[in-house]
Amino acid sequence: MSRSPSLCGVILAAGLSTRMGTDKALLPWPPPARGAAAVGQTFLSAAIRSLSLDTDAVIVVAGENAPRLAPVIYAHGAYLVKNPAPERGQFSSLQVGLQEVLNRGRDSAIVTLVDRPPARLTTIEKLRQVFSAAPIEIWAVVPEYAGKHGHPYVVARELIEVFLKAPLTTTAREIEHQHRQHIRYFAVDDAFVTTNVNTPQEYAALQSQSALS
Repeated sequence: MSRSPSLCGVILAAGLSTRMGTDKALLPWPPPARGAAAVGQTFLSAAIRSLSLDTDAVIVVAGENAPRLAPVIYAHGAYLVKNPAPERGQFSSLQVGLQEVLNRGRDSAIVTLVDRPPARLTTIEKLRQVFSAAPIEIWAVVPEYAGKHGHPYVVARELIEVFLKAPLTTTAREIEHQHRQHIRYFAVDDAFVTTNVNTPQEYAALQSQSALS
C-alpha cells in the first residue's frame, strides 16, 4: 500500500537571524545577473514557489517577523501561521506548522527552512515520487547530498504525530534517529539541500557561487 500524494508545504521562518543581522527570509534570491537589476525575489518567495508546484497549500511559520513576511506570503498565495513563542526554538515552529497541516485536513507535509536557496524542482518532484511509492511503514523521506541529510523532507501523519507529542526539549534530528527504521533516505545531486546560510559571509559566498554557475 502506497501513500496518498496530497501534501502541504511547511516553511519554517520564525528565526531571529541574529548572526545575519537582517531577516534571512527577505534576502534576495536568486542574485541578479552581473549588471542586471534585482527582480525582487527572496529566499522566502523562492521557497513558496518551489513548494507550491507539488503541494495543495504552503504554510509559512513566522514569529515576531510576521508583519514583515506577511506581504510576501500573501502575494505568493501561501498561508501565514504565527508561532506565539518563537523563543522556544525551531522545534516549536515545526510543531506549529505540522499542527496547521492537520488542521487543514492533510496527513503529510514537505518541510523546509527559509534560510537557504530552495532545492531544485527536480529534487522536490523526486521527493514526492519516492514518498508516494513508499510502503506504509515508511513515515518520512529525506534527501542526502555528500552523505549529509537535508531539506526539504517529507513526513507522513505517523511521524507528524510523534513530532507533535514530543517535548520542546527534543529536536527533529533526535526523533529522526529514534525512528530510523521508518525513514527512507535517498541521494540527490543537489547541494542546496544541505546548504545553510547563517552569516553575511556565507550569503556572499553563495551569491558568488551562484553567479558563476
